[in-house]
Amino acid sequence: MFSNLHAQHQDKVDFIHAEVNIRPLVDQKAIEGSVVYRFKVFQNVDSVFLDAQDMKFSAVLVNHKKASFKVSKTKITVYKNFKKNRSYSLTLEYSAKPRQTVYFLGGDDLLSGRQIWTQGQGKYTSHWLPSFDDMTEKVEFDLNISFNPKYEVIANGKLRKYKESDSLKTWSYDMQNPMSSYLLAFVIGQYDKQELISENGLPIENYFYPKDSLKVEPTYRYTKKIFDFLENEIGKPYPWQNYKQIPVKDFLYAGMENTGTTIFSDAFIIDSVAFIDKNYVNVNAHELAHQWFGNLVTEKDGQHHWLHEGFATYYAYLTEKEIFGDDYFYWKLFDTAQQLNERSKADKGEALTDPKASSLTFYEKGAWSLVMLRNEIGDVAFKKGIKNYLEKYQFQNVTIDDFLGEMELAANLNLGPFKQLWLSSSVFPIEKVTDYLSENSSSVGAFIQLKWDLTTSLKNKKDIIDKYWKESDNEEFKARLVSKYHKQLSPDIIKSAFDSKSIKVRQALALTSARIPTDFKMEYESLLEDKSYITMESALYRLWISFPHDRHRYLDKTKGIIGLPNKNVRLLWLLLASLTKDYDNDSKEGYLAELHGYTSPRYSMEIRQGAFGLITDVLHYTDQNILDLIDATTHHSWQFRKYARGLLDNELKVDQQRNRIIELTKGLNDAKLRYIKTKLNSE
Repeated sequence: MFSNLHAQHQDKVDFIHAEVNIRPLVDQKAIEGSVVYRFKVFQNVDSVFLDAQDMKFSAVLVNHKKASFKVSKTKITVYKNFKKNRSYSLTLEYSAKPRQTVYFLGGDDLLSGRQIWTQGQGKYTSHWLPSFDDMTEKVEFDLNISFNPKYEVIANGKLRKYKESDSLKTWSYDMQNPMSSYLLAFVIGQYDKQELISENGLPIENYFYPKDSLKVEPTYRYTKKIFDFLENEIGKPYPWQNYKQIPVKDFLYAGMENTGTTIFSDAFIIDSVAFIDKNYVNVNAHELAHQWFGNLVTEKDGQHHWLHEGFATYYAYLTEKEIFGDDYFYWKLFDTAQQLNERSKADKGEALTDPKASSLTFYEKGAWSLVMLRNEIGDVAFKKGIKNYLEKYQFQNVTIDDFLGEMELAANLNLGPFKQLWLSSSVFPIEKVTDYLSENSSSVGAFIQLKWDLTTSLKNKKDIIDKYWKESDNEEFKARLVSKYHKQLSPDIIKSAFDSKSIKVRQALALTSARIPTDFKMEYESLLEDKSYITMESALYRLWISFPHDRHRYLDKTKGIIGLPNKNVRLLWLLLASLTKDYDNDSKEGYLAELHGYTSPRYSMEIRQGAFGLITDVLHYTDQNILDLIDATTHHSWQFRKYARGLLDNELKVDQQRNRIIELTKGLNDAKLRYIKTKLNSE
């Protein structure tokens, strides 16, 4: 009843502009703020409401006069006889202690990496600002954020001015166009920035930690090219005043496309060697594409979520095609097609119109549907339809039928059959996909044919594989052949794979699970020199296992290599060095202490998870490791939190460990003990 009443009232009101003032309070993990909304009334109503999660209000004014209001756990309702065709201002002064959406990390010193950042999608901005969980209410937001001047504050829009007073600095950001509340964002931390200008003169700001100045180029490699390509490919100019990208610690996802202000995981801050293994290009392009698909035009509800994620995924793939070539594009589509087909065969396929569909469906099946739509109607009609769709519905909310209507007009075709096959059906049409890939990529087509020949031919499988290997000079093809058929490779093929000098092909050899043949010992040792941290990690482990007498030499060769941002090589090296008999005995205690120390909250969750995994499998927890594990069970990232809880649950099953854990928890604050108390009380 309460929600229906508000829904009826709210469609008679249009909120237009918001002037927001906030001050994050670190010690309390709270927000003090005020906001002034301007809105128009289309029909007489007796109240308006905003979403406000667990907020306290010290002042509520309508046109600068005190107003009656009621606060629930999730909303504030303001009562007044609002008149038709009138404009009003609504002033709210409030405080909030966000349980989610605003994340306070670290402490005062730089080493602990203090950061405050937001993540609104699916969690709602209404935890820190009285606003609108409904995506259809679009407002022009201007943000004024006050904080310690030693830090940098970044938010949506163009920075208009700074103002300092009473040891506080206020950053004032201006937006010129309306957007949904969930796209509001800010980041506070220690940052420098790289400044670029797009082909059309738009400012691009790429932020980085001061210590990572040498990683700026590989991290943000191709950013300008990505921006210029998407503007040209989409055919509609970038719709916001500027574009900013900010890395943060322990982000909940790879990235988030807040309006003009992408926040992404600092696990993508890499050096040049890491670029081959894990680069930011796809996420960079994906979040940028959302500035059009999701931010400029926004879904009406979850039933139309394909219009966000399928489009961003598709345009990110097109961008990678532009940068890395056709092969990269078609092989990526091939890989996603295999995943989708497996789910479909297991009767787990999903329709793109299902609001509860998985990410695999919205992202990958969504991208495939656009690939096939473009193939069906042609490049000219496709690009015309996309441009018309964006221009007609800019700053509005849309449905799938809105999009298809524009594409039908551009192509002069009935897309009903397309909608039924690709959007409404839960079955993935693998036959059409296979035909498309075979027609457009000779190397993918050859791999598809190879699989068929191995299934149907009576010839020796090694001979068939040898034939295909010798007939191809495509590294993507050869890398996948090694990965899938490594147990059936002849010595000649293995030798040829090593001699190819292709990092991808050689990495496929490093990642196979088979024991290293003695005849290829030298070739596998050469993998330790490849410019790939994933290759180094796998090769080090496999060589260490396979050739015990040479362990000292392998450890010496890889000493000091850190690896990816998750320290993959270093963590493994510390474990192997501590386990290797008579290796650097004077330093063994230090190696173990370093490995055990990486479970600390001062490190990223990726590093912590890697350390926990190695310690759990091979070593023993120190008391501090257990305390770090308890800390991780309340981490803000649900993935890492779930992982930590699984480890702790296993420890609690062992009586000796259980008693040890109970003893260690004495004196800890209740917040850290929230999960473990629940476990102990339920048993």
